[in-house]
Amino acid sequence: MSRSRSSKSTQPAVARPASPPSPPSPPSAVVKNSSAEQSWVVPEELDKRPVDGALRTLAAVPWSEARKAITSGKVRIGGETVLDVLRYVRTGDRLSLHPAAPKPRTTQVKALDRDLIVYVDSEVVVVRKPAGLSTVPFGDEAPEEITLDALVRDVLSRRDRIRGRAELGVVQRLDKVTSGILVFARTFTAKKHLGQQLRDHSMHRRYLAIAHGDVRGGTFRTYLVEDAGRGLRGSAPAGRREGQLAVTHVTPVERLNGATLVSCQLETGRTHQIRIHLAEAGHPLVGEKVYIRSYRGEPLIAPRLMLHAAELGFAHPSDERPMRFEDPPPKDFQDVLARLRAPAT
Repeated sequence: MSRSRSSKSTQPAVARPASPPSPPSPPSAVVKNSSAEQSWVVPEELDKRPVDGALRTLAAVPWSEARKAITSGKVRIGGETVLDVLRYVRTGDRLSLHPAAPKPRTTQVKALDRDLIVYVDSEVVVVRKPAGLSTVPFGDEAPEEITLDALVRDVLSRRDRIRGRAELGVVQRLDKVTSGILVFARTFTAKKHLGQQLRDHSMHRRYLAIAHGDVRGGTFRTYLVEDAGRGLRGSAPAGRREGQLAVTHVTPVERLNGATLVSCQLETGRTHQIRIHLAEAGHPLVGEKVYIRSYRGEPLIAPRLMLHAAELGFAHPSDERPMRFEDPPPKDFQDVLARLRAPAT
């Protein structure tokens, strides 16, 4: 009985292609999970783009991941932590991503500790508000977002070694997109005293703004209503006394290319007062996103609303001594101003 003999296949060997490499991790994983830092030099084609769009392009991540990285304090421009997704980048900027960076509350408190407080005593605290920060909570903030009043409490608690939250009374507010100086009260008596100064129009408040077009200036006196049409705040028709009286004194400071640097002194302090008055006069602020629908010109580019609270004056609550403070516009405002001063091409 013959025994079956195993034999090797006589068919020629077929070369099989190598298995394709495993696909790389999705771009979003770089932001969410990787601890490796990354950096890029902003190319010319991304010049004057908001930082969220630039990061999305350079890091190849979704919009949501780019914005989350920014608002969580993980993105820097030139070494400076950026928390505003609308901050513009320029050609040549060094944009970097730091996944292991601390949370924005820690970052903001440390970064603003040396610059936040302009003046403080037992009754009042005058602070310098950066653009992109709400003065107080409005209920629509992201979970990791901090507000100015909370920052001030943190700084005062650490400065004065107070256990828990430092007492702070809100006297005035600035829009989230507005920069500049404002005052908080540290006692109930001071809050009441400063509030009365606002009501009787004795508190001095002067803003700098960049507005579209050739602004002639003058005094704007209207009554503002919640809905003047299309769901926007605005002035009631002439002759109708409904809503709240708003008075703004506007003085041209410098003519620019397509815009005017103006000084706005408030007699009253209504919500969006300066923005509404100038927009209704045909001169919406540069960087305006809301009160610009009826503007027929070409909107000028800016990283945010070009409005800055430059001067503040009040009588001190304890002894009526006059207090006066000035704050120059921040770099983003100065950059837009310099660009609009350059000779038109």
